[in-house]
Amino acid sequence: MDRDPIVLPRQSAIRESTLVANRVLRNTYLLLSATLAFSALTAGIAMAFNLPHPGLWPTLIVYFGLLYGVHKTANSAAGIGFVFALTGFLGYTLGPIISFYLQAVPNGHSVVMNAFGITAISFIALSAYAVKSGRSFSFMGGFLFVGILTAFLLGLGALLFSMPALSLAVSGMFVLLMAGLILYQTGELVNGGETNYILATVTLYVSIFNLFTSLLHLLGFASDD
Repeated sequence: MDRDPIVLPRQSAIRESTLVANRVLRNTYLLLSATLAFSALTAGIAMAFNLPHPGLWPTLIVYFGLLYGVHKTANSAAGIGFVFALTGFLGYTLGPIISFYLQAVPNGHSVVMNAFGITAISFIALSAYAVKSGRSFSFMGGFLFVGILTAFLLGLGALLFSMPALSLAVSGMFVLLMAGLILYQTGELVNGGETNYILATVTLYVSIFNLFTSLLHLLGFASDD
């Protein structure tokens, strides 16, 4: 009996889609690993030479400028250069922050290591769940966008008006939002909703960065008598 001629092309399309998704996922994690290592290097250099933090507004200007560059060049080889520039810069800004916690916060080494450990375990667990379950978390997209924008604006307000309680609340919001963003982005990779590994890498890197710094803030506050 002849097979339905529609079935074979459909199966071939599904197989091809799966191969593309797996390739994008693999490339994303390879680039993410490289950028995390490069970011750790720039953070280490900043700490070794006791370099100062550039400040809030310069950081935001450079960050959004490089992020714009990533999006404009995401479909070319230049996009990889912008990704390393962005993650290297964020690593540099992280160096003075870590140095502060090591020197000024009681049990600073434990705070930094605990924040690092929780971040690593959370990322691995969330990514593994998204990959193994194969679920799509696209329904979270709108909520995450609004939540991140709201938390960002509240965080700016907390810094500008020196409101420590609000700043802590924002850090708690970011922990939850970044966990959701990791699930969302990984689900998009697995299900073919994201086909650009450069953009996916930046999203996951920023999620990890914000998760780590938010945990530093929360754990540092809990440790400070």
